Amino acid sequence: MKHLLSAADLSRDDIEHLMGLTDAFAEVGRRRMPKVPALQGRTVSWLFYEDSTRTRLSFEQAAKRLSADTLNFSVSSSSVKKGESLRDTVETIEAMGIDAIVVRHSSSGVPQQITKWVDASVVNAGDGWHEHPTQALLDCYTIRDHLGSLDGVRVAIVGDIAHSRVARSDVWAFTTMGAEVTLVAPPTLLPPSIEGWPVTVAHELDAVLPDVDVVYLLRMQRERMTEALVPSLREYSTRYGLTARRVDAMGEKALVMHPGPMNRGVEIAADVAELPRSVVIDQVRNGVAVRMAVLFDILGSGPVALPIPKEHA
Repeated sequence: MKHLLSAADLSRDDIEHLMGLTDAFAEVGRRRMPKVPALQGRTVSWLFYEDSTRTRLSFEQAAKRLSADTLNFSVSSSSVKKGESLRDTVETIEAMGIDAIVVRHSSSGVPQQITKWVDASVVNAGDGWHEHPTQALLDCYTIRDHLGSLDGVRVAIVGDIAHSRVARSDVWAFTTMGAEVTLVAPPTLLPPSIEGWPVTVAHELDAVLPDVDVVYLLRMQRERMTEALVPSLREYSTRYGLTARRVDAMGEKALVMHPGPMNRGVEIAADVAELPRSVVIDQVRNGVAVRMAVLFDILGSGPVALPIPKEHA
């Protein structure tokens, strides 16, 4: 890959390849010294116009474990506050000798636009309502790790689909890998059109719970809403929140997932978040290895640099 902009751009072979790389880098993370020289001499820069905890720290950890140099860019203390344009900012960063830019922005399409201005590789770490492809990859990896495969796996994505870039990326990645996806939300929280989406739609969570293998919960993204789309958070939680009672209706091996941050007591009850079937912490942990795989695939010098798991050495 030269860039990673969208999960929709990835074929099944692409995702399988990245999953294989992730297996190797997950093994690296279990070592006493979890670091390899795979990207020594390469420089990765972060361009985050939106606040982030998990994604930014995960990418930083991934780059450091690959021995890449990192260039941290803080919008709050940069010339952006003085009116510098996005183009001037990225061209300035590239002039400092970077090989890849990891971009997070509130406007859809910004990572794609940046590829037209610089020669460096660009990784989309979330753009507006559009996509978040590395989140989809780590979600695929987490399901694969727990259930063995995504083929035939039934996934319910529940909540604020309309404003969720994670939902869009997950739909494409999950279905590409053979999963069956159902979107569960009130009509006001669905996109205006899902024509062409390889999904089914349901409006009642209780009706789908007994038949799914994964319940993927989304938070209400009130910062992106310009109007009241549900009567109240309390009513939303009553109809769509995952409670202990609803967990009892799920299959014995069904997983609970969430991209974070969780709003406990809204889309997920506090006691449900702590259950063994909740794999939210696994998602965070797998995120580092997946992003190592992405950075290596984009910037690596070839298979000679790939760490070999000890059991295969």
